[in-house]
Amino acid sequence: MAPNETLTELSQAGVAVWLDDLSRDRIRSGDLQSLVDDYSVVGVTTNPTIFAAAISASDSYDDQVHALAVRKVSVEEALRTITAADVRDACDLLAPVAQRTGRDGRVSLEVAPGLAHDTDATAAEAAHLWWLVDRPNLFIKIPATREGLAAISTSIAAGISVNVTLIFSLQRYRAVMDAYLSGLEQRAQDGGSLAGIESVASFFVSRVDTEIDKRLEKSGADPSLKGKAALANAQLAYQAYQEVFSSSRWRALAAQGARTQRPLWASTGVKNPDYPDTLYISNLSAPDTVNTMPEKTLKAYANHGSPGQPIQQAFDEAAQVMKSVADAGVELDDVFQVLEDEGIGKFADSWDELTESVRSELEDKK
Repeated sequence: MAPNETLTELSQAGVAVWLDDLSRDRIRSGDLQSLVDDYSVVGVTTNPTIFAAAISASDSYDDQVHALAVRKVSVEEALRTITAADVRDACDLLAPVAQRTGRDGRVSLEVAPGLAHDTDATAAEAAHLWWLVDRPNLFIKIPATREGLAAISTSIAAGISVNVTLIFSLQRYRAVMDAYLSGLEQRAQDGGSLAGIESVASFFVSRVDTEIDKRLEKSGADPSLKGKAALANAQLAYQAYQEVFSSSRWRALAAQGARTQRPLWASTGVKNPDYPDTLYISNLSAPDTVNTMPEKTLKAYANHGSPGQPIQQAFDEAAQVMKSVADAGVELDDVFQVLEDEGIGKFADSWDELTESVRSELEDKK
């Protein structure tokens, strides 16, 4: 199969196409390799929900679980061993992409969501996972909570590449970029090299529309505002990215070999079936960005996607959309806090589900 032209064009526009999914079956069957070859996929993101679905739906993990049960390892160690194995194998599969692009070919593994409000524990687990997987094209995912910000700086200063996840607001996004720059500055001050350190900032999209649309409907606001806030919010995030990574502070780090922290558009599958299924792909095309997509969204764009208005031309309109939403009575600060809390809660629930599933498997295999 020849590479999909629509996705090739998206890549040529500066958008790195990543897959928001991973499983042992996907790796072993050759499916992930085919997405790399035919659908321009150059990276993979995971989260606790993805692993919970993968492990519960497959017997590909049985032999490893049996070996872990025989060794009488703890549930927590088993869980990390299992997920790290999949991520390591995916990193190896994507190593040629990393060598070719110099930036992509990355696979993300998330710290336990229960640590999201514990700075020291998050930083410690990030270091452990970095050691455990032991691949240069790994990303450690750290939630962008207030407590997570210092852990991001600590990890970057230690030379760990970080995918900052669960970003919803412009204010928090600016704090994330500051945390990244602070980590680089600390590493340089300590005499460490900035070469090879990568980071992305995962700005969530569709969940913003879900929450704001609900509030707009409840307030009786102009229906034409629905389905616009998520794109506007992300477009303004890209404007902030351009501002920060053209500053004198950034130029001093770039002169020492630092790389920009690219915006990553996450949660790009539409939640509202009334919206076009490629809405959050077509309208978020810009240089030096990443778009991580569920396979369904990836193939929808491959089939009938087309680029929309370039982000750089949408800044004024985006600012007006967010003003109109606020004027309609939507408390944006509350929206973003609710979304952060819900995001952490959902991942924590998936982690608990995954833990119980592995515990049950270990008991069965004894």
